[in-house]
Amino acid sequence: MENEENFAELFEKSYKEPSRMEPGQKVEAPIVKITPEWVLIEVGGKGEGYIPADELKDANGNLIAREGDIVRAWFNRSEEGEMRFTTRIGTGPAARSQLADAFKEHLPLAGKVAKEIKGGFEITLPGGLRAFCPFSQMGIRRDESREAYVGVELAFHIIELDRRNIVLSRREIVEAERQTKIAALKETLREGDRVRGTVTSIQKFGAFVDIGGVEGLLPVSEMAWGRTGKVSDVLSAGQPVEVIIKSLDWENRRISLSLKDALPNPWDSAARNWPAGSFHTGKVSRLAPFGAFVTLGDGVDGLIHVSRLGGDKRVNHPEDVLQAGQEIEVCVEAVDVKNQRISLVPADVSREQQEKQETMRRYQEPEGAAPLGSLGEQLKRHLDSGDDGK
Repeated sequence: MENEENFAELFEKSYKEPSRMEPGQKVEAPIVKITPEWVLIEVGGKGEGYIPADELKDANGNLIAREGDIVRAWFNRSEEGEMRFTTRIGTGPAARSQLADAFKEHLPLAGKVAKEIKGGFEITLPGGLRAFCPFSQMGIRRDESREAYVGVELAFHIIELDRRNIVLSRREIVEAERQTKIAALKETLREGDRVRGTVTSIQKFGAFVDIGGVEGLLPVSEMAWGRTGKVSDVLSAGQPVEVIIKSLDWENRRISLSLKDALPNPWDSAARNWPAGSFHTGKVSRLAPFGAFVTLGDGVDGLIHVSRLGGDKRVNHPEDVLQAGQEIEVCVEAVDVKNQRISLVPADVSREQQEKQETMRRYQEPEGAAPLGSLGEQLKRHLDSGDDGK
């Protein structure tokens, strides 16, 4: 009789156990069976619990769990003698208990950005609960569009929780995602690689470019072969670009990029585009005590030495006869592609020199007279004529 009474007590206790679980009570249990609608978990001596199968499917409707996997779930309610659980924090009557669990154990939870409000965003959590995420905790760059986040579902951590307020943050999650991307890129990126990216922000000193989850700096000096005045004249936020990796400093999180190295080098065709003796119109880019630099094309400047600026007149400094930004016609004297140098002379000075040379030639060789030739050629003609000089 005593054994029968003990068995009856145990049976009654077992039968009433499901109702003794409090909404929000957390369990970590193995999956024992999967059906099209339910995932059954073993809840110790309490029996089996039921989780809606849809909660364990990805965006494409594929089940992401298998029998034997351990899942974390929260008790919702008992229904027709069955224990119903959920894996989604913040849903059902257990919402507050689940949120307290998430806060205590620093668990991520999903929330949809409802709207922008003063100081941050209003976030809608599963179950319709409203929360707040300050701008400083969103992990958004200053130049990013805040409107683009409205309506987007993101992962958050709870950093403050009381009866009235739920304050969220996603900075730690964003940083963790970034570190994961960095680890992957460390294995693949090398200096000198050509990569595609997107301009994320424009600064006075250059532009930041996203190259697959991490940002690199594209300095203004690396944007073009020619001089760049304003960064915004060359690039704009959101613009796709193809760049070359100049340097990688993972320890200090610095990646340097170059846009001009991904473009054809204008010096490769300089001898063809600006051959010696050709005339061109260029713009004075800068003045130095030793001469004036003239831009002939993107990334290609030639130099007029100060001694060639005044013709027959002495010029002490290029600024005495030229000013920056002035257009000037020049003649190419010499091209040194290897050292990327082009020697120039003002066109009028070149033409004046050519005229003098032509005049001198004509003076030395009167019109209608046969060319005298060298001294050897004159002597040979003299011998061939048989003239003995008498």
